[in-house]
Amino acid sequence: MSELSFEQMLDETFKTIRNGEVVEGTVIDVKEDEIILNIDYKADGIISRSEYSNDQNLDLRTVVHPGDTMEAKVLKLNDGDGQVLLTYKRLAADKGNKRLEEAFENKEVLTAKVSQVLDGGLSVVVDEARVFIPASLVSDTYEKDLTKYQDQEIEFVITEFNPRRRRVIGDRKQLLVAKKEELKKELFERIQAGDVVEGTIKNVTDFGAFVDLGGADGLLHISEMSWGRVENPKKVFKAGEKISVLIKEINGDKIALSLKFEDQNPWLNAAEKYAVGNVVEGKIARMTDFGAFIELEPGVDALLHVSQISRAHVEKPSDVLKVGQVVSAKVVDFNEEEKKISLSMKVLEPAQEEVVETEEVTEE
Repeated sequence: MSELSFEQMLDETFKTIRNGEVVEGTVIDVKEDEIILNIDYKADGIISRSEYSNDQNLDLRTVVHPGDTMEAKVLKLNDGDGQVLLTYKRLAADKGNKRLEEAFENKEVLTAKVSQVLDGGLSVVVDEARVFIPASLVSDTYEKDLTKYQDQEIEFVITEFNPRRRRVIGDRKQLLVAKKEELKKELFERIQAGDVVEGTIKNVTDFGAFVDLGGADGLLHISEMSWGRVENPKKVFKAGEKISVLIKEINGDKIALSLKFEDQNPWLNAAEKYAVGNVVEGKIARMTDFGAFIELEPGVDALLHVSQISRAHVEKPSDVLKVGQVVSAKVVDFNEEEKKISLSMKVLEPAQEEVVETEEVTEE
């Protein structure tokens, strides 16, 4: 029986490993871009920075230390320098894919940080395994700029799992839709017409404002924004503004809102303030050929008929008055039921005879 050579005896002392095998080792040295492992083999194992992480700026000394135990996958038994080339990243990705497969089968909700914002969507990493979330599945509303998601933790589910084709698709949109439906259901169960609720103005249009009530949007129409007149909602409200609103009506899934709170109705004490015979002051809000409408206060307008403007003949109100002008007039008619008030400036003018008498006295 021939004696074994020293090299043969040395080989038998260490275990046998193969390409693709998972080995465990102890870290014996760490450099900025390289980890050296004792894997109980005749040669040490080497993990380069690119085979540890996708972060090419990572300093390996900050994450691995001598004495640490770690697993790695064999890439090549001899890297050309007699050392074993290992990968930690690909082993982690294999484990990550297994994790994703389980999540896919169980419809599990995953949470991960967005590692990249791409032209067509977002890339997230779960245990070193990549998941792509297409732009159309990022949100339940169209978002042109996805950069705000960079480094943000988001929730999603796996809707397609095909690691052989490197196709693992995530979906965040369906979670948002489901959450909104849940909030919507809860909202409609607790609100009713007449309630005063808190909301946030979502967007403002020429005809009104949409208010997010926390589960559904309500419409605050321009005619319900004030007891007075609102010409341009965009000058009154801004998106993001918090607001207390009255639920005026619920029709199916449509909610009509109002800011006309009854205790602030200017007609509650109008009978006293604008009783017949009272002299009042107001601003001309608009004019027609038959008269001018005077705003006595927000929500209370009165008609100054063209025949009541002056004792002198007036063809059209615009001949002697202008919008925005403040005038004094006497209340000559008050109809609370129809919410109509009639005014007269003419009755406040001195009679023509009085003017003549005054002129005669002046001449003497």
